[in-house]
Amino acid sequence: MKLYDYVLSPSCYKVRLMAALAGVKVSIRPVDFHPGSEHRGPELMTLNPAGSIPILEDGDLVLTESSAMLVYLAATAAPQWLGNDTAMHAARVQQWISFSHRLTASLGAARLHEMLLRPGNIDALQGQGTAALRELEAGLVEQSIRGQRFLALDRPTVADIACFPYVALAPDGGVSLDPYPAIRLWSRAIRAVEGFIEMPGIHRLHELKPEPIPEGGEA
Repeated sequence: MKLYDYVLSPSCYKVRLMAALAGVKVSIRPVDFHPGSEHRGPELMTLNPAGSIPILEDGDLVLTESSAMLVYLAATAAPQWLGNDTAMHAARVQQWISFSHRLTASLGAARLHEMLLRPGNIDALQGQGTAALRELEAGLVEQSIRGQRFLALDRPTVADIACFPYVALAPDGGVSLDPYPAIRLWSRAIRAVEGFIEMPGIHRLHELKPEPIPEGGEA
């Protein structure tokens, strides 16, 4: 498989991360996304007329949506990541995958605005991102009541990988994660999964600061 990749892209990172977790070897083809805008050049526009990355090639198959790439990688080498033990589990996974697109459109767009000066209403984007984080926090709290640490099941699935990068990088777009303890614990749980890899701005578990001790708690 060949992945057309930009190292600072959360969407590209989630594909690299899924490949690492699934044990799939992927050949990386770096793309000069910024400042070169190579993703809008003739070679890549032929592969993906939408002019976006990542792009994943596997023989005659060309995938241009990161969510489809996550599912394909999992189905190819690690089907347990699909979480489709039952219809209910499959539906939960798919619901959070769909939700991840809202994170991209809000937190991701705010990050592009702040880091690459892309046009956009930053107040609106941050507001939409905050609303999405509140929804994610509520979902994780419900899962914790069920005794589960991850979005859809008691183990990580492609749903977690779809949502994780843009959440972890929310501060790059001016949206703090401080108000969301369940999200921070979930983020640590993902980092603890065997095979986890980092990207610039997303560190390994041992590099994170400890969570603050709740008032009245033990040191």
